[in-house]
Amino acid sequence: MNAGLLIIRLIVGLLFAGHGAQKLFGWFGGYGVKGTAGWLESIGIKPGVPMVILAGLAELVGGLLFATGLWIEFAAALIIITMLVAIFKVHGSNGLWVTANGYEYNLVLIAIALGVALIGAGDYSLQAVLVK
Repeated sequence: MNAGLLIIRLIVGLLFAGHGAQKLFGWFGGYGVKGTAGWLESIGIKPGVPMVILAGLAELVGGLLFATGLWIEFAAALIIITMLVAIFKVHGSNGLWVTANGYEYNLVLIAIALGVALIGAGDYSLQAVLVK
């Protein structure tokens, strides 16, 4: 079970952190703060720059904490809140399936984050090392 949790945490957490790096730094093909702020404002999320910084930090910090298994409940909360905003502001009106830009992927991430938070980070986590 612990190896499985580690794999889930690493893949989901690092990819989620990557989304934050796209927003904050323009890495991995992202648009950076200015580009993402313009898009956020175009869909009604204002002011764009502070909202990008908040979203980017939530994704970066939440993803890194999730991957390392440190403060897993807080990390999961950051992921869940970010995905709920994505559903309500971007994907929800498109229906469930991702093929129509729906919220399927966001819902999967919410389920994973909630499931790991309820189970715990596992023995292969910083939280386990620091608690011992």
